[in-house]
Amino acid sequence: MKKRNDIRNILFIMYDQLRHDYLSCAGHETLHTPHMDNLAARGLRFANAYVQSPVCGASRMSAYTGRYVSSHGAAYNGYPLKVGELTLGDHLREIGVQSWLIGKTHMKADAKGMARLGLAADSVIGARVAECGFDVWSREDGLHSDGPKGHYGDPDSPYNAYLKALGYPGSNPWHDFANAGDDGGNMASGWFMRNAGQAANIAEAHSETPWLTRRAMAFMDSAQAAAPWLAHLSFIKPHWPYIVPAPYHNMFTAADVQPAQRHAAERQNPHPVLAAFQSNIIGQSFARDEVRNTVIPAYMGLIKQCDDQLGVLLTFLEEAGRMEDTMIVLTSDHGDYLGDHWLGEKDLFHAPSVKVPLIIYDPRQAADATRGQVCDALVESIDLAPTFIEAKGGTVPDHILEGRSLLPWLEGRQPENWREFVVSEYDYGTSPMAEKLGLAPRDCRLFMLADARYTFIHAEGGFRTMLFDRQADPFEYFDRGDSADHAGIIALMQDRLAQWARRMSQRTTRSEAELRAQRGDPADLGLMIGIWDERDVTPEQAAAHIGRAGQRPD
Repeated sequence: MKKRNDIRNILFIMYDQLRHDYLSCAGHETLHTPHMDNLAARGLRFANAYVQSPVCGASRMSAYTGRYVSSHGAAYNGYPLKVGELTLGDHLREIGVQSWLIGKTHMKADAKGMARLGLAADSVIGARVAECGFDVWSREDGLHSDGPKGHYGDPDSPYNAYLKALGYPGSNPWHDFANAGDDGGNMASGWFMRNAGQAANIAEAHSETPWLTRRAMAFMDSAQAAAPWLAHLSFIKPHWPYIVPAPYHNMFTAADVQPAQRHAAERQNPHPVLAAFQSNIIGQSFARDEVRNTVIPAYMGLIKQCDDQLGVLLTFLEEAGRMEDTMIVLTSDHGDYLGDHWLGEKDLFHAPSVKVPLIIYDPRQAADATRGQVCDALVESIDLAPTFIEAKGGTVPDHILEGRSLLPWLEGRQPENWREFVVSEYDYGTSPMAEKLGLAPRDCRLFMLADARYTFIHAEGGFRTMLFDRQADPFEYFDRGDSADHAGIIALMQDRLAQWARRMSQRTTRSEAELRAQRGDPADLGLMIGIWDERDVTPEQAAAHIGRAGQRPD
């Protein structure tokens, strides 16, 4: 393949709820993902990539802003990203790169803030503010709409419109066909996990993942792709509902399900927060082998479909000659417990939840030395925004972005002063677990720090900390948060958390360079502030002041 020394375009692929260890190149024993493996063989795979929150909305807002959750403030699903937060689209647009959305963002617009500033949602600026800074090719969140409580799937979404045009009946074929089976003429909703083994009642080509893949290829064939672009192709799957069309529904069986990463000790006097999540209906369901053996084969089928569609996409890029000048990034917004640690969903900070796949294919010759390698550095989702800016020749505004560019790692260079730990945050103030623990919403906050060996979790609300030694306990079964033998490590982690909390996260309007340029003696600027008499200034400073003020200092 002919190599180029520049990157024209960036294809930013995000899967929803794809675990870091459900790729064959990451060690899964029964799920084979040849196309993801192929991308890893042509690029660099990061084995220790962490998201900034284990919940969709907060994690994605960090990826799009390049900032920690407590910096941008959109701490949970449905929390608006406040007007004024700059995003990928804003930063890249300044250097001549258009940013397009194809799929999901889980973005909640700050409608009150927009109204206060007079930003109309149907204006160019207003639309970008309401869409994480992206221009929209196809926005499809695939799950929640702004409809009444309990309403799933937006009847007016582009995907539902597509299905209706094909003749699928009803107001919400997303739910009734793409995410439901046919049980003898009756709808078998994918929301009930007992139906996970059924085939979704839809032609495979019409399901969500192939549809979004075609939408991405249509964008890359369009006139809008004539200018350099970042395309955020954000797939809805393998996020639940856990149901997939034929032939993927029966590709895997209970025999393909890997043993749960859980230990009886985790249910013996657990931390109160962990206990609350273990006892919710999701945790109780996934504690049952019957549930795991039904759901996980469907989850694997969803991933297999995603992998096959990645193959379609890579073939399209090859045939279009775009592999020579397009950076491709493959990642996820969080993982899925699937019964590990007696949990479901992704509510806490064990590796199945907060670690994600991250593969970067960089077409430049400068990246040839790392092709097919695995990088063990601690990286964060907020590192993607500065990576994209630097890849396109821009200067990273590090007074705004809190991540760091990954280009040095891609080029085989060791960056100076790389981070010693990663940070993830979780706000569970709206959850039933908050009520069960008797906490006010402002106290329902969790902070995780993970370094090369330890995972540390601080829980507001007067609880003790949690600590896992991944060297002695690689699956994080045994909580050492109350161990006297680990008091020194806990104190170190608490100091690190306090140091991180004191970061300069809100000084975003002036750069370090601007502040340095302003340094100097006020007298050099002709400003006689705090001067007792002429002996406190040099003749040159006095002359400068006379030249500006037209009089001698008294």
